[in-house]
Amino acid sequence: MSKKILMLVGDYAEDYETMVPFQALQMIGHQVDAVCPDKAAGDYVMTAIHDFDGAQTYSEKPGHRFTLNADFAAVKAENYDALVIPGGRAPEYLRLNEEVIKLVQAFDAARKPIAAVCHGPQLLAAAGILQGRTCSAYPACAPEVRLSGGHYADIGIDQAHVDGNLVTAPPGLLIHSGWRNSPPCWRNNHTEPVFLLSHPLPCGNLCLSAVFSLG
Repeated sequence: MSKKILMLVGDYAEDYETMVPFQALQMIGHQVDAVCPDKAAGDYVMTAIHDFDGAQTYSEKPGHRFTLNADFAAVKAENYDALVIPGGRAPEYLRLNEEVIKLVQAFDAARKPIAAVCHGPQLLAAAGILQGRTCSAYPACAPEVRLSGGHYADIGIDQAHVDGNLVTAPPGLLIHSGWRNSPPCWRNNHTEPVFLLSHPLPCGNLCLSAVFSLG
């Protein structure tokens, strides 16, 4: 069954973590609305390509113009089945927007699936929804996870972590799957179980995207 999925992006969102799930979810028949605060359909955000080039932390290179296809101002959590939050630098400033925080909280309150990869869990921490819960993220985000009352899952780049309606992942090489025996809460508000896709992609070092196939 086709689902309606919201993707929350911003300037300098990680290129692969944005474009790959956006295209993959559409490819299997889901509607994906990509939005950014203070922008409308037809506007674009700039993405960034992150990699490790021998320095102690990742480098950042210009990515692409990613065109939005929906208006942030018109978005309501009740109209969507799931939320996807790519990583990169975008979550760092998106968490300062009160409407973004309310949106994340609304998805969680409704127990709708939320996928956050790499730096995406910065938004989960800012929204105050990690208390007592476990999530993965880019390792440098581990202190934020813990300071928000959550538990950081130190997992491999070929893995994702599921805690209730949250699926989180570090940066990596795969669109991760598994969980064909998905937890009961992942079936909440849906008539069929929630599955994740599995397909390896040559996306570089920081490109794991947890992607939903809902029902």
